[in-house]
Amino acid sequence: MSMPLPPPTAVLFDMDGTLVDNMRFHVQAWVALARSLGLDAAGAPEERFEREFAGKRNEEILPALLGRPMAPEEVTRLADQKEAHYRELYGPHLMALRGAPELLARLRQAGRGLAVATAAPAANRDFVLDGLALRPFFSRVVGAEDVTRGKPAPDIFLATARALGVEPTGCVVFEDAVNGILAARAAGMFAVGVTTLLPEQTLREAGAHWVIPDFASLPQELERWLLHAR
Repeated sequence: MSMPLPPPTAVLFDMDGTLVDNMRFHVQAWVALARSLGLDAAGAPEERFEREFAGKRNEEILPALLGRPMAPEEVTRLADQKEAHYRELYGPHLMALRGAPELLARLRQAGRGLAVATAAPAANRDFVLDGLALRPFFSRVVGAEDVTRGKPAPDIFLATARALGVEPTGCVVFEDAVNGILAARAAGMFAVGVTTLLPEQTLREAGAHWVIPDFASLPQELERWLLHAR
């Protein structure tokens, strides 16, 4: 594929499933919560969390899961329960996706603006970014509380571009979820899919310009474009 020119001004990273390979632990925690609420497997299959809900805000997921409006206090209580269970499950396995710290260091050295754009709540962001000492790489971390619509709406990526002071068309996004790829494309950004959760074809069908298994396996053409001097 011919890479767009010039090289990107900024590189935006989703967190869950992208900087870390943790989505199966999120799915386990969601399924456990659904069962505790009396939902059978048909109402809360794992695939629904993987394809439909990944990238959305908890305020969007929980009413859709339960099929009814919810008071904010109930959303907060159930979301906190689910997220605490997720951190308990994933804590012993906390690890950056292969090649992530090295690529972040090279991108920063190349002068790219770096930011995280994630639907993850603050406690989960702290858990990953501080637990893995990744936060210093990023000049901005934009979360679900900064937008009213989660992915596949482009809001979070557009907000992140504004926070960095760059044009959306100068941004490239790394994402693992269909909703995230759709959001990046809707924002007018270049999208790179990461196959921690979904197969390559699914991410390509969502609109990913490129698909990678991890950050240590960038195709040479993509790597040159990302790191080429502006």
